[in-house]
Amino acid sequence: MRRGSAHAQRRRPARSWESRGGPPAPPPPCVQSFPSARPRPASLSGSSSLGRRCLFFLRGLCSSPVASMAPRRRGAGLRLCATVFLLDMAFCKGFVEDLDESFKDNRKDDIWLVDFYAPWCGHCKKLEPIWNEVGLEMKSIGSPVKVGKMDATSYSSIASEFGVRGYPTIKLLKGDLAYNYRGPRTKDDIIEFAHRVSGALIRPLPSQQMFEHVQKRHRVFFVYIGGESPLKEKYIDAASELIVYTYFFSASEDVVPEYVILKEMPAVLVFKDETYFVYDEYEDGDLSSWINRERFQNYLTMDGFLLYELGDTGKLVAIAVIDEKNTSNEHTRLKSIIQEVARDYRDQFHRDFQFGHMDGNDYINTLLMDELKVPTVVVLNTSNQQYFLLDRQIGSAEDMAHFIRDILDGTVPAQGGDSILQRLKRIIFDAKSTIVSIFKSSPLMGCFLFGLPLGVISIMCYGIYTADTDGGYIEERYEVSRSEIESQEPVEDSKEQEPSDGATLGPTVQEPKDVLEKKKD
Repeated sequence: MRRGSAHAQRRRPARSWESRGGPPAPPPPCVQSFPSARPRPASLSGSSSLGRRCLFFLRGLCSSPVASMAPRRRGAGLRLCATVFLLDMAFCKGFVEDLDESFKDNRKDDIWLVDFYAPWCGHCKKLEPIWNEVGLEMKSIGSPVKVGKMDATSYSSIASEFGVRGYPTIKLLKGDLAYNYRGPRTKDDIIEFAHRVSGALIRPLPSQQMFEHVQKRHRVFFVYIGGESPLKEKYIDAASELIVYTYFFSASEDVVPEYVILKEMPAVLVFKDETYFVYDEYEDGDLSSWINRERFQNYLTMDGFLLYELGDTGKLVAIAVIDEKNTSNEHTRLKSIIQEVARDYRDQFHRDFQFGHMDGNDYINTLLMDELKVPTVVVLNTSNQQYFLLDRQIGSAEDMAHFIRDILDGTVPAQGGDSILQRLKRIIFDAKSTIVSIFKSSPLMGCFLFGLPLGVISIMCYGIYTADTDGGYIEERYEVSRSEIESQEPVEDSKEQEPSDGATLGPTVQEPKDVLEKKKD
């Protein structure tokens, strides 16, 4: 009964099609052969690579009931996917040029984004598929930037001319200028870097609509407001140095929003965190240094790379070290306190402090050479490797603000630093950490790396010790034999005098020739 009803239900659409004037158009071959195939998701459309589409097709193929019923068709599909995947790799590589020694003379007419790599470098191998996607994306959007790669070991003279000291090194070459890329090695970040640096150094904002568009698109950007002045020259110099990090614009006074209040003109402003800050030459010092300090948002999610970048700002970094997987009240409370201080006390601390949180304490423990309990708050001075630990209970944002004021006043003692003792401690800690990590990851490799040198040193020490012992024994035996000869001489002399002293005289015995010579000596 159920089977018949189900069959009838399946046939009802067929009758309705006939009533409309005929059967529908046949589905595409992929859907016709594999009924379980579904429409392609949005993430696989647009500029996505053919390899990702092939993987989606392969997933539908393997999960299809028809695939299990038709092994020949499934094998053909697998071979097709493998072919498409290889073609995709070749297709992506086609937009990345392999550069040689002729690149030095031919590059000045174009803008180049170049990856200097080494064939044996593991990080370079990880970057290769990302770099191929960058080349494909830049070509598909019609960017004037050409993407290439150069084996820095084969063309070391050209690499050294561009200042390549490590692998991989990403540079954008624009005329006689070379810009280093220091951001995360992801496709989107690299492409944004290429767009930012290849364009105009300072972009004009002609209207309020354009200003609003820029404000929605960029989290941090700088604007010069005014006409020609010495401040604009300094602004241009700072932009040429720091364009690799952020965007620089120029505008007139009527373009900026009405809530912006300027006490004097010209002026340089930074827009971030839904507010703005005005550069003050007397309080902020050098313009380039101020831009370098203010190019980050006030609150960030910290990692090792970001802390390294913050070391150039000279700011102290207040970090809530938490476990994001732990949803207990203590972990979320410390994070919210740091966020509240960054938001409500920004006017007091934004010149001296950077705020954020970090998931886990592994990197902090390595940096501090100590074991921190999670959750906690630590304040880092990344410029001299000093740090400050909590010496009180933090229950509110006001308590945290008071702790920060005590750090600025110098009442909270600093720990760590870059003294000679701390450097020696760092060397020992790094060596210990390296040895432990090697033995944890590969015990056999650790035994080979450290056991072989220790074995060789032990054999050398044993050989030196035994050689000294044998020499001493020979020398001692020589001294003993010499003393025995000297002791035998008085005994022989006494034997010669006995016949003259005694009552009877025996016949004289001629002494051997060698004995006579010894006596003479």
